[in-house]
Amino acid sequence: MKEVERWYDESYDELDRLENHIVEFDITKRYLDKYIIGDSLEIFDIGGGPGRYAIRLAKKGHQVSLLDLSSRNIEVAKEKAAQERIELKSYIHGNALDLSDHKNVYDVILLMGPLYHLVKLEDRVTCIQNALNLLKPGGILIASFISSYAPLQDYLKGLYPLNCVEDVLSYLSEGSNDGDSGFTTAYFSDPFEAQELMAQFNLKQLDFVGVENILSGKEENLKKLTSEQYDKYLDVAYELSKDPNLYGMSEHFLYIGQKQ
Repeated sequence: MKEVERWYDESYDELDRLENHIVEFDITKRYLDKYIIGDSLEIFDIGGGPGRYAIRLAKKGHQVSLLDLSSRNIEVAKEKAAQERIELKSYIHGNALDLSDHKNVYDVILLMGPLYHLVKLEDRVTCIQNALNLLKPGGILIASFISSYAPLQDYLKGLYPLNCVEDVLSYLSEGSNDGDSGFTTAYFSDPFEAQELMAQFNLKQLDFVGVENILSGKEENLKKLTSEQYDKYLDVAYELSKDPNLYGMSEHFLYIGQKQ
């Protein structure tokens, strides 16, 4: 976890990533708007980075607490919230594996970062259970996974030179990344593996979607479109996001479940 923390503190700008990956952000927003229903909800954004989603939800009137492993991300979130004249309920520099807050206190929990930095299955299980302990019965859990097809999709964006075919395909059978190949320590999930993981818990699956699907790798082209045309393509991707036949085209998966 120290290596992951250093990555976000010293090497990587998560806010810039979300601003450039417009499809991921816009499709995810649609699902948040669909399932986060109510006024002034208590929301915990665990591993929420620089607060892009947290700040947006706070602007809607919700009481949002943000936790992140990176102290730099927490500081950026404070700066961005101040610029938006929004104050989050709390900013916590902490670890998703070490949560000791009171039980059953949140209406919604976002887990849209930690699971794909936990290589060990037992750590992913602990992370999810920690979140569920904090979630009210009937509350909504929204979790993100990086697809095991993401490294291949990344190469396909620019048809970059391949040094070794096996290296690109290896993530389909072995999802862990050791942090020595352009990204920090990470775990890439098969879409059905991710659903099986979440099925172990006291959750009712409401949705499981491939976020980018047909628009994966098309961002530079999409930025050239009019807003009207962009929205129409986004509509298509949103409608196709639940299609299992297209899961492999996505770089991220989004799971939405309700605590039973």
